[in-house]
Amino acid sequence: MRIVVKILAAPFIVLLTITWAVLVFLFCWVESILNIASGVSGLFAIILFITGQTTSGIVFTVIAFLISPLGIPIFAKWLIDRLGDINSMMRNFITS
Repeated sequence: MRIVVKILAAPFIVLLTITWAVLVFLFCWVESILNIASGVSGLFAIILFITGQTTSGIVFTVIAFLISPLGIPIFAKWLIDRLGDINSMMRNFITS
């Protein structure tokens, strides 16, 4: 019975491996783009603060934080890491 489950799990492991690899590749590119966008948004927020538009400056500061490496990308990285952990667990199940 255990061998049947392993055979049925094999296609899911292949699909999960490909999905994980694509997500890691896309995350690297998107993270670079978001770093640049965060810097531009932060500079724009500083300009808005200097010109006296405090409310807009606060909004751009929050946006800059959310797209910075300490905001949403860290959550996405955590999710991708958990997907990799599930992939490793399923591979260990197949090889045991």
